[in-house]
Amino acid sequence: MKCLPCEGGTPPLQKEKIDQYMLDVKGWQLNEQGHIVKSYSFKDFRQAMDFVTHIAIIAETEGHHPDFSVHYNKMIFCSNAMNAGCYTKS
Repeated sequence: MKCLPCEGGTPPLQKEKIDQYMLDVKGWQLNEQGHIVKSYSFKDFRQAMDFVTHIAIIAETEGHHPDFSVHYNKMIFCSNAMNAGCYTKS
């Protein structure tokens, strides 16, 4: 599935639709700030950074720029939908 653009005029998803989509993505959570977050654990720092690099390449291709936080062998991925100011179907 190719990401739909996060541009002005793209209608935001309603909370009910976000909740429905969240049922389809295991391990992801919608935090208090409205960001979609998932934590990953790896064997070591190198494996965590390789994963971040892989995701960064995909994200750049899709025009999304999520936040990553790496703590040795743990990585937290946060999608904050900054471009649209809300969640859209992507």
